[in-house]
Amino acid sequence: MSLNERNRKKLEQWIREHQVTHAAQYLIDHTRQGIRCIKAAPENYESPCVSRIGGDPDLPPEIEWPLTEDGTPMTFLLQLHLQEVVKYDESTLLPADGMLYFFVGIDEPAKDIEHRVLYVPKDQLASAQRRLSPEETALEEQFCGYQLEARASLEPPNYAYVDYDQIETDSYSFEEYEDFRFLLTGMGDHDDVATLFGYPTGQHDDSEYAAALMLLTGKSYDYKMEKALQQITEHFAGDENKAKQEIQDTLMLLEIESDDEVGFCWWDAGVLQFFIRKEDLLAGRFDRTYCSLYSS
Repeated sequence: MSLNERNRKKLEQWIREHQVTHAAQYLIDHTRQGIRCIKAAPENYESPCVSRIGGDPDLPPEIEWPLTEDGTPMTFLLQLHLQEVVKYDESTLLPADGMLYFFVGIDEPAKDIEHRVLYVPKDQLASAQRRLSPEETALEEQFCGYQLEARASLEPPNYAYVDYDQIETDSYSFEEYEDFRFLLTGMGDHDDVATLFGYPTGQHDDSEYAAALMLLTGKSYDYKMEKALQQITEHFAGDENKAKQEIQDTLMLLEIESDDEVGFCWWDAGVLQFFIRKEDLLAGRFDRTYCSLYSS
């Protein structure tokens, strides 16, 4: 997904100001348009259907609380008021309005975690009200609720996804690039707790392979990218170009950080990630998502 004209000009200006002109075309080609969220205020539940992390969700009475396969209530993580969030969706991927809800089961193992993403259209939200979480949910913890505030962001490749040969020179280090990336994403000024459509945090650039493989074929990833590509290619009757495009179009719908105030701690202070195929996202198919966890 290419940058819109305004963001392209903004990125070009930043590249000049921060002396990264040697990697200008690479950054223009690989920087993504994302959305980042910070905690705006502790939740008091006076206003229903705001974007929220932790605490309790606002659900219409006809929506049942998601359960795991063994019947345990899932744990509520986050809700997004889309009419507010889409103002910052510069790739025009999200539904124009309504609410997105994210729930999770046991966060083990780290891949193909049981979860649920619910989309409720705007016309069903009139009756939505705070729904108290069950006393016992899959994670067996209660989390503090905070209202979320979104902003648009530019997301150049992180350390797992960047091409070091494009970035590093005799006079420009990766550490300088990381400073540039932090400034561009706004991480230097904000304590973000959630990101949409950026690059997944991790040690390797294979998160989309794992997600695409499971979503398309139902097979688990064994940390071999070439094998995963082969399996996805077989799914598309030998069309490797189609397989590569599907992997490229597997998007990080949401990444949730560990956060002491909310109470989230994903293993060793890692992140929880949700992925979706672009085709499914545009069609509103939130029943076809993949959840994984990264921790150092």
